[in-house]
Parts: sequence; structure tokens; C-alpha cells
Amino acid sequence: MAFVAFSITHAAVIVPGATWTDTSGTVIQAHGGGFLKVGSTFYWHGEDKAHNSGLFRAVSCYTSSDLTTWTRQNDALTPISGTTISTSNIVERPKVVFNKANSEYVMWFHSDSSNYGSAQVGVATSKTPCGPYTFKSSFRPLGAESRDMGLFQDAAQTTYLLYASDNNQNFKISKLDSNYYNVSSQTSVISASTLESPGVIKRNGVYYLFASHTSGWDPNPNKFFTASSLGGPWSAQADIAPAATRTYFSQNTFDMLINSNFGIYMGDRWRPSLLGSSRYMWFPLSWASGKPQIVQADVWSLNLSAGTYTVASGTTYEAEGGSLGGGATVLSNSAFSSGKAIGWLGNGGTVTINNIQGTGSPQWVALYYANGDSSWRTTTISVNGGSAVTVDQPNTGGGSVVLSVPVKLTLRSGTNSITVGSGGTNYAADLDKIVVYTAA
Repeated sequence: MAFVAFSITHAAVIVPGATWTDTSGTVIQAHGGGFLKVGSTFYWHGEDKAHNSGLFRAVSCYTSSDLTTWTRQNDALTPISGTTISTSNIVERPKVVFNKANSEYVMWFHSDSSNYGSAQVGVATSKTPCGPYTFKSSFRPLGAESRDMGLFQDAAQTTYLLYASDNNQNFKISKLDSNYYNVSSQTSVISASTLESPGVIKRNGVYYLFASHTSGWDPNPNKFFTASSLGGPWSAQADIAPAATRTYFSQNTFDMLINSNFGIYMGDRWRPSLLGSSRYMWFPLSWASGKPQIVQADVWSLNLSAGTYTVASGTTYEAEGGSLGGGATVLSNSAFSSGKAIGWLGNGGTVTINNIQGTGSPQWVALYYANGDSSWRTTTISVNGGSAVTVDQPNTGGGSVVLSVPVKLTLRSGTNSITVGSGGTNYAADLDKIVVYTAA
């Protein structure tokens, strides 16, 4: 698979969890996606969830010629009444590979009934990367169930299906036939592993399998496994991020190696109550420690010609350094930066952080917070007494687990004040700190 970068509006920075839009200003709908490069054009296929439903609407196709802006093309695959890919069915995790022998693009996807009882793969083909693709069939590979899936194509163009099987209990890798229309043989099984959302990359002769466990739409600590061949044996699982963060509230969808130093982890932050507002969580994947680890970054950028990435540095402002209003109060917990945070924000409680330096242009601001609820919360944020904007705060997995969410704010040149919680009718999450970035 080839490396792909992306854009957020027209910025060349990567902001995990932000609302990403295409060149028309429309929110990118390409969840559970896959990527490939053809010539100088990059392609991103994914699930269109604009209708906020798990049922099939379309497999979208986006293109980029400069790796910084994405343009939506025609839909690659659309529903067909009376088939297993109708609007009453499930089509998830589309992945496309090129069959060089047939000069044909082949799409595989998780094909299912609305209750996930069919547990099949689907196959469609096209002579062009964006299609439209011609649906061929849905089936169970080698007669066994297949739900979450991915593809891996090696240097010799041999392609493998990666899939959760046997009621999601066993994870399997199977070799495709020469046409990529079917599975020809089973290569590997990791028994009793309960893995899904897989991706494989090969680095320095070692195969790395990335996957999450099964917890429905809720996130969990994604893992990696290693092997010297796709046939195994596979190593014991290990974390790619601090386990408590649940992979920074994301689930793997695709992984790619840029060079021997780093790759890209591409994940989804699912929001089942509003699927079209699920966000993309992409981070550098570094081997600096000798094993693949996500590099947490609020804002980061890529230099493709140099094969490097840069994590933006920002200015930190501790929440407890602000002025409190209403019922807001200082909390003490070693999980917070400097051991303190502000709680009881919203519903009358506020904190105003002063002397924040701005550039006079839109800037990314990361809110670091803890939300121990099982559901999402929201908070409000306003600049210099202006209108408040609402910011979503996904649950963090515990009151002592801190995550960040981005918001783009226009700060005036010089000093500014930011108020959190003003006008909020609900209680927001506990605020640890904010980090202000100059990158836009």
C-alpha cells in the first residue's frame, strides 16, 4: 500500500479529531477507510455515514494530487436493490487493491445484514480507482464468518484477507486467488483473540498486525502483534498507546509505513448516535523505542520528500491558573498536569484564562479534559467575551484519564482571554489545561 496524507480544509497540518472537510468545504465522509496511490494521485475510499446510520449509503472516493487537499469524486459503490448491498444492508471497511495481471481494481468490504447475521465479505471491480465499481458477490470466505476485515498486498502483488471470524472469536489471514475475487487458502489463525479492525504492514522483514478488540462502538486499547511470516507464529499482543487512553478514543482502520523510522496510524473516533460526525484520528507511528508506538499529537505535519513528521509545539495554559466563576472549583488529582484541574464547569461554572498570546489569525487550541461518564459531554468556549462555541468532549474512560479535543479559534494579535463553560446548561468535563498552537 502507498502512503497517503490528507487535508483539513486547506491546511497542511493534521489535527486528529477535528472536522475535516474537502475542497468544496463539505465534511469528509470516508469512515473505516482504505488508501492507495495510482501514479501521482492518491485515493481514499470509505463509508459515507452522512445519513447517521449504519446502513449502506455509499462507498465514497476522494482524490488528492498534492497530499494536502482532498476532492470528492463520484461514489465508488452504491446500493443495489434486491442484493446483499441494498440500503437495508451493511457495507463497511472498503479496501481497494490493484490487480496488475488483470489491470483491474478490486474492492473488498465487510458485507452484512442489518443485524450482522450474514457475516460475509463482498467483492466489486472497476477499471478505474474511483469506479463506479461493479458488484460481483458476497460470500463467507472458505465457508466461515467474516466481519471486520482488511487487505494486505505484498511486494509480489500477492494479496491477503485479514478478518474477524467465528463470531469474532478467531482472527484469520487468508490468501486471495490470482484474480482477487475469492479466497484460495488459509494462511494463519490467531485463536480466541477477539480481534477486529485489522491492518498489516511489513517493516525490516517483520510483519506487524494492528487491531482492536471487540467492544462494539466503544473504543479499547488497540494492539500489535509481530511475526516473521504471515503464517505466524504471531507474538503476544502489546499496546500501541497507553492502555487507559483506549488508543486516544479511536479504532484502527488502516496502517502504512512511510520509511523504516515511522508510519501512520489511521483510526476512527466512532460516534454511534451521530455516525456522520465520527472523526478521523491519525497519528505518527514511531519505532523509536524499538516497537511501534503512537505519537500523541494535537497538531502535526508531514514532509513527504524528506520522509519526516513534525509535532507542533504549543503554549500551555493551566486551567487552575484562571479566574473561576459560579460553582467552578479546583480539583486535585495526580493524573492532571501540575496535579490540578477545574471541575463543575458549565451550568453556571466558568474559568477564564487570561494573557493568552494570539497571532491575529485562526489557531488550533487543544482542550485537555477528563470525562468519566459513559456518554459524551459538551463544553463552551469563548474568546475575549465573544460568542461561545460548543465543543464535544467524548468520554475519556475514567475521571483520571485525560484526553484532548481540538477547536479552531481566532485570537487577536497580542493578549487574549478564553472563557470555558460560559452559558453552558450542562456540566462539562473537568478541564486540565489548554494548549494554544500557532499552526493553522
